[in-house]
Amino acid sequence: MGGLMYLFVLYLGIIIQINNCFSNSMIMTCLPKKHGALFIFGDSLFDNGNNNYINTTTDYQANYPPYGQTIFKYPSGRFSDGRMIPDIVAEYVGLPLLPPYLHPGHPEYIYGVNFASGGSGALSQTAQGSVIDLKTQLSYLRKVKKLLREKLGHEKTEEWMFKSVYLFSVGSNDYGTLLDPNSGVLLPVDHQQFVDIVIGNLTNVIKEIYDLGGRKFGLLNVGPIGCSPSIRILVKNGRKDECLEEISAVARLHNKKLTKMVQKLENQLEGFKYSITDFYSALSQVLEYPLKYGFKEASRACCGSGPYRGEDSCGGNKGIKEYELCENVNEHVFFDSHHPTDKANQHFAKLIWNGNGNVTWPYNLKQLFEI
Repeated sequence: MGGLMYLFVLYLGIIIQINNCFSNSMIMTCLPKKHGALFIFGDSLFDNGNNNYINTTTDYQANYPPYGQTIFKYPSGRFSDGRMIPDIVAEYVGLPLLPPYLHPGHPEYIYGVNFASGGSGALSQTAQGSVIDLKTQLSYLRKVKKLLREKLGHEKTEEWMFKSVYLFSVGSNDYGTLLDPNSGVLLPVDHQQFVDIVIGNLTNVIKEIYDLGGRKFGLLNVGPIGCSPSIRILVKNGRKDECLEEISAVARLHNKKLTKMVQKLENQLEGFKYSITDFYSALSQVLEYPLKYGFKEASRACCGSGPYRGEDSCGGNKGIKEYELCENVNEHVFFDSHHPTDKANQHFAKLIWNGNGNVTWPYNLKQLFEI
């Protein structure tokens, strides 16, 4: 009998190791078989509902109709009619939908979690008091690692951190603070110096994640900010259907500095790997040639009011009660005055996942997970 019990325990141990499962206090925890988790940092391009759970204003929330109308059929807090980019990336990886970190449930975190917060930036003063800034998002990762160490032990947690990917979308809101919302004129500050501060904060967070055990980083650069419907309405002098070039120029400064930063980290930090997706060029291409990508409307949002539906009024909870809603959301690149539709997010997520070297380099995210 004792021999049979020994064989059973040995067999169970083999099964557990094959499936990458570990028992702790009679609770079985299974890690992803082939790769690590996915951790999401950043702003409203990535936020899947964290702002629902903080004492913020409705200016930074999307937990009311018509947000979420197509895929989830309810307003989950995502700034879209459907999914955000990380939701779709997680599907490509083979992971379930990642929970927002502040969700009051008790998620496992084994597959990762979303720390992103709409309106946030690399600078703590960006929408300060109303959003979760990047440094605070980092502190949440520290807490997650501590919880996993208690469950998995030190060795397995370190392996898990090492294999995981850390995906960022940061900067747009920081640069939005440079723009006078009434005149559309940029504030008279040294733009390169401002970019250096933003990149410096982002660099510090990446280095701290590296110190926590992270090695693989995915980053979206900043898009053509001046081409969102909310900024197009600020274009003066009767320039119809044009972007505000001055603020997009600051985004290009950021993107150039971002590339240099990660190249420098690659040389400084052993095992550091990264993927940059050129969101600026990808979105610019869609806006310039919308029909090529299956869209009919590139400059006007589906939901909002005013020229280009660029007034931030979608849902009627941001100070302006009246708003318009398009008939066919899939014809539009933008759902509201700032954010892409689910269909557009599908396009960008695919580029992040398996785009070629013209748009995503030196690895795409699929390759980064497989390293």
